[in-house]
Amino acid sequence: MRHGPGAFGKAPLAARWLNPHLRDHPRRAVVAARSGDRFAVDTQDLIQRYLYLFGAWEPHLTGWLRRRLRPGDCFVDVGANIGVFSVLAARLVGERGRVVAIEASPDLHRRLEGNARLNGLGNLRALNAAVSDRARTLTFTLASSRNTGANSIVPYDGPVESGFEAAARPLPELLDPVEIATARVIKIDVEGAEGSVVRGLAPVLGALRPDAEITVEVAPERMARLGDRADELLGAMRNAGFHAYRLANDYAPGSYPPALAGEPRAPVRQRGPLTGESDLIFSRIDAERLP
Repeated sequence: MRHGPGAFGKAPLAARWLNPHLRDHPRRAVVAARSGDRFAVDTQDLIQRYLYLFGAWEPHLTGWLRRRLRPGDCFVDVGANIGVFSVLAARLVGERGRVVAIEASPDLHRRLEGNARLNGLGNLRALNAAVSDRARTLTFTLASSRNTGANSIVPYDGPVESGFEAAARPLPELLDPVEIATARVIKIDVEGAEGSVVRGLAPVLGALRPDAEITVEVAPERMARLGDRADELLGAMRNAGFHAYRLANDYAPGSYPPALAGEPRAPVRQRGPLTGESDLIFSRIDAERLP
């Protein structure tokens, strides 16, 4: 799956057998991603299983970050999970750069710190905190440990496997002035709470460097359950001078072999209302496709 040439036959093998087998019969191991970064994984979890199976997570976002981050940049990761993108970014920005990895879950934060140590990273600052539009305490729930990326403050009616409370503050209060001024990319993946995170960030959008870009996973249905609207988020970013682009993303295991065998897709201009969960990139560049 990792090293065989091309993608022929890999998609059905991954989808029909390997993915469910590794989920239901989990393995724990230290694996190397395609980037060379190392991660301690438990394949019961979706993100960690894909790292074990494919050596990658969200290949199109990974490719975009590779094109964006340069030595000396700052990367801010809101909803860092076990640090897949934070670890990659720490290597890309180098010793002169900075990475701020923010994760609300105490368990995932410990794993994040462990992966930073595993890769010998001295330029990664890991914070166990939640992010919102004001100081408050948030309650998170997780339906299943098979997808730890689904920790969310969105009300959930079904059975809950675990939960925790976390102190939340606006993102500018968690960053120092240098991190705000040098941030090249801010990534926000907070499972429906993106409306409040962006509201908290809004006062400093004008202070960001001219080429700063912000990537946000936007989930309109989950946002609505918190009283937020996706069109308001897009409007706030538009009013701050940012244009919205949609980045391809597919969580199906069968989509990974062809995605990894080809070139990462460039983000394309987002037009019209959002009708479902979307990975958006906000940039001051005005084009049909984001370079």
